[in-house]
Amino acid sequence: MKVSIKKISEVTGFSPATISNALNNKRGVNRDTAAEILRVAKEMGYISENRITKIRFVIYKRNGKIIDDTPFFPLLIDGVETECRKLGYEMSICNLDRRDDDYEEQVRWLVNDTTSAIIFLGTEVMEGDLVGFRSTKCPFLILDSFDSNMMFDGVLINNADSARVATEYLIGKGHREIGYLRGDFRIKAFRSRAVGYARAMMNHGLEANSAYTFTLDTTIEASRRKMAEILKGKPKLPTAFFADDDVIALGAIKAMQEAGIRVPEDVSVIGFDDLPFCEINTPPLTTIRVSKQEMGALAVRRIHEMIHETDQCKLKISVCTDFVERESVRDISKTRERSGE
Repeated sequence: MKVSIKKISEVTGFSPATISNALNNKRGVNRDTAAEILRVAKEMGYISENRITKIRFVIYKRNGKIIDDTPFFPLLIDGVETECRKLGYEMSICNLDRRDDDYEEQVRWLVNDTTSAIIFLGTEVMEGDLVGFRSTKCPFLILDSFDSNMMFDGVLINNADSARVATEYLIGKGHREIGYLRGDFRIKAFRSRAVGYARAMMNHGLEANSAYTFTLDTTIEASRRKMAEILKGKPKLPTAFFADDDVIALGAIKAMQEAGIRVPEDVSVIGFDDLPFCEINTPPLTTIRVSKQEMGALAVRRIHEMIHETDQCKLKISVCTDFVERESVRDISKTRERSGE
């Protein structure tokens, strides 16, 4: 028969709430009381000697083009660290770079370690990258991505719907020629955002014109340089762009301004992520806000459930976003009305 918290309560005389707090390393339980509860829980088989008390945060890099040049991820890690403290877990950070000579050896070490649960930052994960983790012997959760084979739990952004909402905002402001600033490293998040952009255009009977899709690098300076090169060719520009993320958007805006193109008077731009410097940009960037700390905290709470439960189903948790309206989008709907379009 499976041992329950209620049974431990009956044996020790402590309340179920006290038992739960002690087992989860929460504050407010006397040290001697907690020690007694843990002793009884081990004797009754509720927990084993190798009970997981550590969470390893693995930062996966395929090439570092997304991870290395944005404040998004330190904020995400802050959420993980804060929630680990609340739940009594020791947190460690592990960098896993696919370009390392001993990469395969590092993976083998991670999948065979039963002392820690793993939160795997999968932003740069591509198809097939997670095959080596299917034999993982500890609780394993992917953050900011999802395994298409549904082998693992995942916590990720609602990318497609968020991009659709952003594009529909531009349509609501009168824009019909809407371009796409596309990141050259096609991570899963960017591909999902492309789907959302295309869906919004199709739903409104508009063409997602490939001539208005510009592929840019994924750092601000490289994005600026690439956009500057494109602008030298004097291409016809749309009235608005949706960008894969804020970094790409801000680099493109800088290049357009240097070329004498005004934002938003000539071209409107929407980003994605709501990074800290978006608000102080000129103009302040309209974007999609991701609750970065809460997303990290949610991952910890889910893996906490995985540590303490058995036979649970795999969950794909999609985190909704907020739309942040600032000054990088021009409302041209009245202009269109006057022109009879």
